[in-house]
Amino acid sequence: MRHALIVIFIALRFASGAQSLCNTDTIAHHTTSENIYNKALFADSLSSSFCIVIKKEVKAHKHVYHSEQVVVLEGEASMKLDGKTFAIKKGDVVFIPRGSVHSAKVTSKVPLKIISIQSPKFDGTDRVMVDEK
Repeated sequence: MRHALIVIFIALRFASGAQSLCNTDTIAHHTTSENIYNKALFADSLSSSFCIVIKKEVKAHKHVYHSEQVVVLEGEASMKLDGKTFAIKKGDVVFIPRGSVHSAKVTSKVPLKIISIQSPKFDGTDRVMVDEK
């Protein structure tokens, strides 16, 4: 019985791990989208992650219930976060607290490719567009 439980545990571990890997290099810039291409990666009730390719900009918005972490994989942009403007580039990580107005304008020749991790799970209903002054 003990050996059977160990085998079941190992099998479940490998089965669940197979769903936890994604190579973002396969998410291309030449999507048919005019501006933003968004690919859902993983989610559970506590968080969700997306690979997002931005060709031009992300308009100003905030999230009522979610905090967000952005990891820049490629490209460069000018980002606004609660009225402060700064440059972001490959390797940067940005934390966006819930309720914070944020936007980005691509400044590089290549699109901005990011990983967006939102907590709790993001379903799009708490995104509020904001007029940026």
